[in-house]
Amino acid sequence: MTEPALRLPAPPPPARSRRALLAGSVGNFVEWYEFGVYGYFATVIAANFFTPEGGSDVEALVRTYASFALAFFFRPVGAVLFGRLGDRIGRRPTLILVIGLMTLATTMIGLLPTYATVGAAAPWLLTLLRVLQGLSAGGEFGGAVSLMTEFAPPGRRGLYGSWQSFTVALGLLGGAGAAALLATVLSEAALNDWGWRIPFLLTLPLGLVALWLRLRLEETPSFRRAEAADPATPPPGRGEVARAIVLGATRIMGWAAAGYTFLVVLPSYLQSALGASFREALLATVLANLGFAASIIPAGLLSDRLGRRTVMLSGAGLVVLLALPLIDLLQDTGAPAAAKGAAVLVAGAVVGLMAGPGPAMLAEMFPTRVRCTGLGVAYALSNAVFSGCAGLIVTELVARTGDTDIPAYYAAGACAVSVLALLTLRGDDHRRPLR
Repeated sequence: MTEPALRLPAPPPPARSRRALLAGSVGNFVEWYEFGVYGYFATVIAANFFTPEGGSDVEALVRTYASFALAFFFRPVGAVLFGRLGDRIGRRPTLILVIGLMTLATTMIGLLPTYATVGAAAPWLLTLLRVLQGLSAGGEFGGAVSLMTEFAPPGRRGLYGSWQSFTVALGLLGGAGAAALLATVLSEAALNDWGWRIPFLLTLPLGLVALWLRLRLEETPSFRRAEAADPATPPPGRGEVARAIVLGATRIMGWAAAGYTFLVVLPSYLQSALGASFREALLATVLANLGFAASIIPAGLLSDRLGRRTVMLSGAGLVVLLALPLIDLLQDTGAPAAAKGAAVLVAGAVVGLMAGPGPAMLAEMFPTRVRCTGLGVAYALSNAVFSGCAGLIVTELVARTGDTDIPAYYAAGACAVSVLALLTLRGDDHRRPLR
């Protein structure tokens, strides 16, 4: 269908664009800092909340990851709830609401009584707070990416959208850094007893800063234009939106699966399956996240020049090729430590090739009137299934089969499906104006 000629709107002033970028980014940092901390302290949380007398450590770890997955499955609910709010009342008020809810729930985790104190109520209270986090996180992505891309200057949507993923990397690095620092300065007993609470409590000041920045925001130009448009103009059909959501989720499933496998699940996997120490596992994760962070912004910039399709296909294809050699190298007791470090660094960088252009690619799939909801639900569904379940699936399959290559099969399989979906992308989507 031939689209009518559009009179392109004037770009927003640079100061407003930068302010929107900062306000959107800091909320993402808080969200992923917490999710990273929960993943890095999975074994400690398992011991404190999911280990009744007589229960095994493996059972407790599986329950911990089940709680982790549950929060992800509430993300699509949050994406629908807050996405509809963002598409109806605006990006700004919705983002203020979700950062407040995330900050409250995360801070409360740091104050929760453990199983030893309140018994069976402890895991239920933790799970309730994880559900609240899942709801708020589901609304965060759609609102933040809409904010960033709608404020982006012409030809810069890939760069602006990549900051969402970059602050994910910073959040995971922040969580890993906090965990590594505590593991260094505290004894194992102190860390297991009370030290694990500190990273969760640090969310309170971080969240207040994010809230202050978002209170100073203006509404996006795209949303204001959509509000002023003819109310008789029919919205996109539900079938059309649903198909775009499924396609978007499939395009990023490799990013979701490989990202969580290499960046979050890796510490517990190295400890439980390969016998690494807590410090060694955290070091590997820090290196993977450094590689991830280093490649995201360049990948977003490159996608503004070459297109989202080319850059994201490169990342997904490389995971298919490299996942199994990476895991085999980590299991090789004779391999030099430097080689293992370089391998996890490269693994993180390859995931960044998908994560950099991914937010802009999703934003370009949906018109303004349903953008918050559409891209938020696509992202939340993909992450619920392929990120939230990564720890549970990998841990359970390794325990049942004894095959320590399971993480490689999981990441490579998801990326292979994403390759097929990414082939449907048009090569010039990055040059078209947002609808």
